[in-house]
Amino acid sequence: MENTEKDLTEEICREADTAEAEATIGSDKDGASGSQGTEKEADVKEEGAAEDAESEKEVKEKKFFKKKKDKKDEKIEELTDRLQRQMAEFDNFRKRTEKEKSGMYAIGAKDVVEQILPIIDNFERGLAVAPDLKDPFADGMHMIYKQLLGTLEDLGVTVIEAVGKEFDPNLHNAVMHVEDEDAGENIIVEEFQKGYLYKDAVVRHSMVKVAN
Repeated sequence: MENTEKDLTEEICREADTAEAEATIGSDKDGASGSQGTEKEADVKEEGAAEDAESEKEVKEKKFFKKKKDKKDEKIEELTDRLQRQMAEFDNFRKRTEKEKSGMYAIGAKDVVEQILPIIDNFERGLAVAPDLKDPFADGMHMIYKQLLGTLEDLGVTVIEAVGKEFDPNLHNAVMHVEDEDAGENIIVEEFQKGYLYKDAVVRHSMVKVAN
């Protein structure tokens, strides 16, 4: 009986020791497993950081090589830009020169027309007092007068309209004012000397009498 109780007590002790050992082993395994999981996560993070660093390095290298152009390409761009600037400057110079030439031509033509106008005035005065335009001499003078007016008209010279028109200080020169009930306000009733335009420029103002 005593041996049986002793054996039973020893068996219980052995089972207790075995359970404790298994618990210790399980704890060690869980600890090792957790440690391994942490190490794996750390490795993954390190690998991701390394990949990001490598990717960033590649991007920087691409940007660097993209910014760094070949000297030949830089020279081509420089020459192209210079050529475009020179072409633009030349085009502006050409336009400015053409405008200046046109202005000089207009000024010169205007001066020539202004010198011819007194001759036309003399033709008109002479023809106005001619006794008979059927006279060969008077008829010849009239034909020359008409030819001269036609030539000036072809060049762009036109007569300024005056009588019956409203007075315009840009076109007319009022040398006399008169009260006339039949005429409207500021209306030209008489012209003493014809005025002329060369294209849009006044060569000579009309010398006129203005009513009211």
